[in-house]
Amino acid sequence: MWWIDKPNRVRSDWLDTIIDPDNDVHVSAVTAWEIETKKRIGKLNFHHVVPAVASALQFEHLSVSMEHAALAGSLSWEHRDPFDRMLVAQAIANDMVLISADDVMKSAPGVRVL
Repeated sequence: MWWIDKPNRVRSDWLDTIIDPDNDVHVSAVTAWEIETKKRIGKLNFHHVVPAVASALQFEHLSVSMEHAALAGSLSWEHRDPFDRMLVAQAIANDMVLISADDVMKSAPGVRVL
């Protein structure tokens, strides 16, 4: 979202990781779900379609699997936000680095967060 609407909020270490040709960049279906939910309830103005933006930027789409769901539900982490729990579970299950501005994500067990 920031990549499109607020590029000045994209930190340099994120940018380095994202544009590194050795890295595959994925956007989770959970991200689209959260953005569309927040748009619907009036908490967010983002006038783009997340899957289309991800595709245009050549980011891979990351679907939610049964393994992701089970891991998200069973994480030993007190954070209750289902979107965040799923993103952490996906990062763990797929051995990925998670990019997030939310400091609470850094307290999640078993995941590297930039």
